[in-house]
Amino acid sequence: MPSLFTHWSEFAPRNALHLLGIFVIALLVNRLLRAVTNLLIKHAATPARAAQIREEQTRTMAEVLYGAASKVTWGIALLTALPEFGINVTPVAAVAGLASVAVGFGAQNLIRDVITGFYIVIEDQFAVGDTIQVADTVGRVEHLTLRRTVVRDARGALVTIANGEIRTVSNLSRDWSQAFVDVSIAPEIPLEKILQTLEAAASELRGDPAWSQALVDGPRLLGVQNLDHNASTVRLQVRTAPTRQDEVARELRRRIQIEFQRQGIPLSSVQRIELANASPSLQEAVRPGSAN
Repeated sequence: MPSLFTHWSEFAPRNALHLLGIFVIALLVNRLLRAVTNLLIKHAATPARAAQIREEQTRTMAEVLYGAASKVTWGIALLTALPEFGINVTPVAAVAGLASVAVGFGAQNLIRDVITGFYIVIEDQFAVGDTIQVADTVGRVEHLTLRRTVVRDARGALVTIANGEIRTVSNLSRDWSQAFVDVSIAPEIPLEKILQTLEAAASELRGDPAWSQALVDGPRLLGVQNLDHNASTVRLQVRTAPTRQDEVARELRRRIQIEFQRQGIPLSSVQRIELANASPSLQEAVRPGSAN
């Protein structure tokens, strides 16, 4: 204590200038941090809800980063200023270093989640409202933070996924979605008649104003996908607006069935019957289509 009072009595303008310099440098660093983190904000270009949510997410991320960096900056400034008052900061720095190491080991998963969440937001991998698939979980993103992603799946359940657990993510809501429709027909039906009928059904769907907005490309007839003695399989492809592929595929199947009925073309009904531990003669006697 006497040495501290002695140092205070010897406090010179030089020390005051040092303190002022430390304060000014810390203030300038904070201003620079604010400018850098503001660059991360993706301002909404449209009034759409997705764009507004995207802006809010990047703004929150920028605030979190600025807050953490600012606290570190002022902490370093404080440790730098203490010697000007005659206080030895070496024990404080050692304790702080040990504490940071202990916290780092104890919060490895949390740090991993936050870093992964940072990349998810800054790279715009997905946002609230997108439909994504993570491992076996498929659903709509209800909530997204730097630590976790909350998805509502097909059952209506809210599934919470730690961002650090996300290794591969499929975004099903970007640009367009795609569906394939396979039609099995009896091999005795002329193939050209089948292709003309399918093209008529596809053209009808393309020309329907009620469905044209859902279509990005197609439906287009790709051709024969599979061919054997039981049935021929013809494949159609359709690209749709994001997440609308299922409803468009259902409508296309409906129109195909109506067109087949109009042309009198039967759909094949191939059955495969497998008998376990049956004799070869019994397996030969029971064939697809022979069972009543």
